[in-house]
Amino acid sequence: MSTISGVFKKLKKEGKKALIPYIMAGDPSLNNTENFILELEEAGADMIELGVPFTDPLADGPTIQRAHERALRQGVTLRKILAFVEGIRQKTKIPLILMTYYNPVFKYGIEAFIKEAVRVGVDGVIVPDLIPDEAKDFIRIAREHGFDTIFLLAPTSTEERIRKVSTASKGFIYYVSITGITGAKLLMDDSMKNTLESIKEIAKRPVAVGFGISNPEEASLAASLADGIIVGSAIVRLIAEGKNIKGFVKAIKEAI
Repeated sequence: MSTISGVFKKLKKEGKKALIPYIMAGDPSLNNTENFILELEEAGADMIELGVPFTDPLADGPTIQRAHERALRQGVTLRKILAFVEGIRQKTKIPLILMTYYNPVFKYGIEAFIKEAVRVGVDGVIVPDLIPDEAKDFIRIAREHGFDTIFLLAPTSTEERIRKVSTASKGFIYYVSITGITGAKLLMDDSMKNTLESIKEIAKRPVAVGFGISNPEEASLAASLADGIIVGSAIVRLIAEGKNIKGFVKAIKEAI
């Protein structure tokens, strides 16, 4: 069992839900990122998503797009982030998941990236612009090295797509709660509830909801339907404004 799967299993036994905050690595610097990771862990995060800055982040809204730009201006790259993870593993064992577009991984080399990620202590990866149909080599190599591949489902996903993503995903499935970009407003309705119930019935693995969760009330509602929640833009916005993230994340944790 992977570290990520183990966390979900433990939380389920305790009747709890996973809190997965997202921050951009290198925004505003890698030194700050280290402090944020430790603060998020203290605030109750169960695992953390680390964004990898990219020049064309199509799935992200304005808040996270600006975080990409700030990190890129600091010269932050996938290679530097992997070295950073190796260093922070001396201070924390919290599961770390990279969220990266496919281009940096492709340029790095799929097998080289996965081997190095596992060596330094990355637990899994989300690649929003890579679909299971085009990821056979990526999935195969990841399985060989015990590296979790987390794929996305959306409100528009068909039963066939749910089955494909369920087979391809390890750790958990990322449910994109809206047909839009990160930071858009969350819409909780019967359709979302029904879709999540269908996914959980077919997938037989944890499902975490992301995109649009910006306050404790929304977090509580989303957590009531899923195994975990992902909060990104709201935290990245606080970082951009120079505000404290620990109290906000603690309030989210208490709400779920």
